[in-house]
Amino acid sequence: MKTIIQIVLWVGCIALGYLIYNSITGPIKFKEVKQERYAQVVAKLKDIRNSQDAYKTVNGKYANDFNSLIRFIDTGKYVITQQRDSSFMEFDKAYGIDLLKEVKIIDTLGFISVKDSLFKKDSRYKTLMDVPTAPNGEKFEMKAAFVDKSGYRAPVFEAKVAKNVILYDQPKDLLARENAALSVEEVNGPSIYVGSLDEVSTSGNWPPIYDKKNDQ
Repeated sequence: MKTIIQIVLWVGCIALGYLIYNSITGPIKFKEVKQERYAQVVAKLKDIRNSQDAYKTVNGKYANDFNSLIRFIDTGKYVITQQRDSSFMEFDKAYGIDLLKEVKIIDTLGFISVKDSLFKKDSRYKTLMDVPTAPNGEKFEMKAAFVDKSGYRAPVFEAKVAKNVILYDQPKDLLARENAALSVEEVNGPSIYVGSLDEVSTSGNWPPIYDKKNDQ
């Protein structure tokens, strides 16, 4: 009986030690995994934003789906222009004399491929919709719309993915805490997103640390 009690105590001590160790190292490992995966997601969201900005420059609005956006990247072109000042004499009927008129002339110099401008020879734009490290091929949610701002109908878009998709294999308690994050040093809310359907904004909700990671 004494031996059995000792074994039970040893097992209990080992289990307690493991729980203590895991309570210390668990959040550390979670943070490492989170930051690595978030950095990949942010990089993809930046590609989406740059592509949407190009689409809006050419079309005056944002793409509502990835098929349209990718097709645009494949075929779209920027117009390269040059603006110059000019002037000429024109007869003014009110004064009965020739008056100097100043105008701005825009010259078209050529065209440049959107694909070459944004991605050069990289074909990663073809998988813009795919969430990095997602277990079941999950896609980013993306929508485009218009909002009324002081009488101006402004185009807007938003692309996002839930943290639950990115951190699908992480401890539930730590994931729940992450979804409730509210700090200038964290990605606030239950998703990572860029743009907004309510405001004229193309900003993301990630902190500067992820911009630094992507620039390295």
